[in-house]
Amino acid sequence: MGEAIATVGSADGMLEAEILRGLLISAGITVWLSHESAGTVYGMGVGPLAQVDLIVPASQEALARQILEDYRAGRLAEDAEDKPAEGEGPEPV
Repeated sequence: MGEAIATVGSADGMLEAEILRGLLISAGITVWLSHESAGTVYGMGVGPLAQVDLIVPASQEALARQILEDYRAGRLAEDAEDKPAEGEGPEPV
């Protein structure tokens, strides 16, 4: 039989789900999205029909949950003060 899976979170709509999926994929996590197809047919962006579940292999569940928690808490955001503004920084050689 296949590996067990786990739902690690949900998103409010496909746009947010695709962003979260990309975040998890960039960390090497396999992700599947599960949603009610009626929400897509009717273009629902809010409410229960718009909810999209994020599903990962059970072996990657802990890492996926930590990444999503860090993302939602803003711990993954780059601090703008740490980056030079456009046009600033070292001169090209």
